[in-house]
Formats: sequence, C-alpha cells, structure tokens
Amino acid sequence: MGSHFWQMGLYFWVCFSAISFIHSVNSQGFGGGSIEGTVHVNGKDAIGKIDDDFICATLDWWPPEKCDYGTCSWNLSSIILLNAVKAFSPLKLRLGGTLQDKVLYATPDNKQRCVPFQKSTTEMFGFTPGCLPMNRWDELNSFFQKSGAKIIFGLNALTGRTIHSNGTATGAWDYKNSESFIRYSVKKNYTVHGWELGNELCGHGIGTTIGASQYVSDTASLQKIIHDVYKGIEPKPLILSPGGFFDAKWFKDYTDKTTTSLDVVTHHIYNLGPGVDQHLIEKILDPSYLDGIASTFSNLRDILKSSATSAAAWVGEAGGAYNSGRHLVSNSFVFSFWYLDQLAMSAAYDTKTYCRQTLIGGNYGLLNTTTYEPNPDYYSALLWHRLMGRNVLATSFSGPKKIRAYAHCAKQSVSLFMPQL
Repeated sequence: MGSHFWQMGLYFWVCFSAISFIHSVNSQGFGGGSIEGTVHVNGKDAIGKIDDDFICATLDWWPPEKCDYGTCSWNLSSIILLNAVKAFSPLKLRLGGTLQDKVLYATPDNKQRCVPFQKSTTEMFGFTPGCLPMNRWDELNSFFQKSGAKIIFGLNALTGRTIHSNGTATGAWDYKNSESFIRYSVKKNYTVHGWELGNELCGHGIGTTIGASQYVSDTASLQKIIHDVYKGIEPKPLILSPGGFFDAKWFKDYTDKTTTSLDVVTHHIYNLGPGVDQHLIEKILDPSYLDGIASTFSNLRDILKSSATSAAAWVGEAGGAYNSGRHLVSNSFVFSFWYLDQLAMSAAYDTKTYCRQTLIGGNYGLLNTTTYEPNPDYYSALLWHRLMGRNVLATSFSGPKKIRAYAHCAKQSVSLFMPQL
C-alpha cells in the first residue's frame, strides 16, 4: 500500500488507496525528537457527509467607522480579490453580520431616504440604521457572477419589532422591505443560493433576542415569500436560520417546529474567547481546549437527528476569537491549527458547510485587509477544498494528544489530515 506526504510546517496529508487501514506515524517533533503513533481509519461507512462546497467565508456590512481593526471595504475591481474567490469554483460567501439587522434595502418601491450607517452611542450595535443602494447590490452581483461565488444573503429580521429594555424583541417580522428586495433580485436574474433570517438573535442573543416560537412563525413567512417569488423557478434558494450562538433548548424548540419550512440550521462559533486574550496561542495549541467545542457539534447533530426536520447543520460564522481576532495570531500561520481542526471536527459531526469569519475584514480575514493577498488560512481553506472529499470516515489516533487525525474519502483515495499541535 503506497503513500505520499505533503508537508507544510507541522501539517501533513497522507493519501492511501484502501477501504480501511492502520498506519504508523513517525514524525519529527520540536528539538529533533521523534513522535510516534498509530492512526486507524475505518473506510467502510461514512460518519458524516459534507457539501462539495464545504468551505465558506463571510462578508460583513462594515462601514469605515466600524472597521477599527484595519481596512475592510470591498474593492470589487481588485483582480487579486476576484482570483482569490475564483480559485474555489465555487466559494460560498455569506453576506450579513452584526449590522444586517439594521439594513434597509433601497428598492424602487421603498419610500425612505437611503442614508449610510452613522455611529451612535445610543443605538443598538453602536450604529443607526443604514441603507443598501440597489446600484451597490448590482455591482456586487456582477462580481459574484464573474467569480462564480455562491451567495447566502442575511436578511434584516428586526424590522417591525419592538425592542424592550430587558433585551427582548417582540412582535412579528415586518417582511415587506425584504420581500421587495428578494423580488428585485429575482427580476434582475441574480442567483442567491440561500436567504438567511437574522443574525445572532436566538437564545440569549447579541443586542436583543427573539423567542423561538416567534422565529418559527417568521421562518414560515420567509418560506411563503420564497415560494411565491420563485414560483416556476428551480431549484429554489435555501432557507437558513437562525445564525446565532447555540442554545440547546432554543434550537430544539425551533427545529422541532420548522420541519417543513427550514433547510439549514446555522450557528456561530467563537470558542477561543476575545482577541485581546494574551493566552490565545496557548489555547490554539491546547488539544483539551480545542476539544471543548465538540459538545456543541454533537448536541446540534443529536437535536437534528431526533427531530422530524430534514434541515442540515452549518457553521454560519466562525472567527475563533471575537472582536476581530488578534493581529499576528489570527492572520498568521498558527491560526491554521485552530481553523483546520475546526473544519475537520465539524465535518465529523455531520456539519455540511463551514463559513469562516471573514473573507476580508479585521484580523481574522482570509485575505490581507489592504492588499487582498492571501493570509495563511486562505491556503488552508483552498487545500481543504481541493483534497477533502464529501464522505467523512471514522478515524482514531493512538499516540501523543497533540497529534490529531481526521480522514475523508477523496475521488480515488482517502485523504488523511493530521495536525501536530
């Protein structure tokens, strides 16, 4: 049984032509010492199945005043940016983020004045509502078509609601502006892979929270809009929600009651804590710390399995360390230990797509914020996209805990991924 190695620092991939195998590993460790172990891959049955376009990245609505961690505007004329997206053929891009629930869509039938976001200490999220002009949406779609990107668009889910001082939002979703925007997009023949309702409004919420029962009703409203507007058009776009942090009770209540209206359950991950944490690198290289997020993947998988829903699980946003990560950490090589482990671990729990925060913006972007040249994690994402097949295989490793092993079927072989922390 032959094998070949691809090595980048402490990461390496091994490809075998076999159904099941046991392979001994002998790797050079720090200080020249030898690290040994045995990896076992069971290729008989898949334990999970990812999307072909598993790799996804986010683009946030970040006005210059919010972008206090470096430039995060989208220069759509950049050839480097265009080629970075085209390299994936396709790359899923999720548009939204914190300010998506304050966006007005300046469709032809909208009567409100189109004004940009303005910084305000009295407003939720620190900004007044802002507007997406349709000429900007047209420009974005021209870029998406040239790059071959698959777009997931995050809709404003707070319109029409009353936000109370205790942090709750009540009342039904006023979907008129969102429906108008969707109709505009269909009329212009823009392809949107999925429409996502809201950002971080579930469970305890960020800024405010909406109860699961109300979200169920609002999701049904979005489904009706999609069916009406896309009548006679197939395939119809996906309906995604809630795009927030995992709360077991909230997610179970929600998924149990959206069995016919929801295609994808999205959740967000920032399991490394704040970017200002001085111990960020230690967390990234600590196997027990990395293992802590496994319960989230496992619990969500179990909720979906026990429900009548056919919805799949996605990580809709994950930047590792919140508040834009940390310069020279989340935009450097060491962050790939966290990122690649996240991709592999989530896939092992049947996550279908993983959206990295961000493509551009902050310290955790896949691309440099000013030059658009790739940061190390861009290459990690591209390597995953090209090597790892859809079927996830049960994999175990006997040896040092700092070596982790994951395996997927590839077209004609098995791709074995083993990071050494």
